[in-house]
Amino acid sequence: MIVLRFDVNDSALRRTFFDHLLLDAVAGLGSNDQPRWGAMSAQHMLEHLQWAFACSTGSLDVTCATPSHLLERAKRFLRDHRQTPHLFRNPLLEEVPPPFRYDDLDGARRALQQEVTAFVRHFIEAPDSVHMHPLFGPLDAEEWHRAHFKHGFHHLLQFGLVGENS
Repeated sequence: MIVLRFDVNDSALRRTFFDHLLLDAVAGLGSNDQPRWGAMSAQHMLEHLQWAFACSTGSLDVTCATPSHLLERAKRFLRDHRQTPHLFRNPLLEEVPPPFRYDDLDGARRALQQEVTAFVRHFIEAPDSVHMHPLFGPLDAEEWHRAHFKHGFHHLLQFGLVGENS
């Protein structure tokens, strides 16, 4: 288990998270590992994170389900220091996780690694890019970094892959 401080406002910590902490943490994930909450399996969680990273680089074309008049209020969550609640229910996701997209956990882990690498490279090469988030609407690089840190930390906690250091 990796001990990690939750601080969405620390840009150096977020950079380290994407450079290696996230992938170091999921390296220890086993296919039979059970979540502390929620219905996702280990492989579903990796595929879910991979999908989110693909959205952030524009690799996937998604629409935003949040009404435009509520977007600024939704985006405030990205700037505050609150973690994603454990039983947060994304209204866009089905109750039952979708079928796997990859043959096994290792395939999902490799796909996540590729998307995280693409995400980091994308915003170095195109720092002014803006891409659609399905809940928060159009996000710039800073907002995507915050969203992925909160989202990734949430799922690492879900599977006991990180311990919190205050």
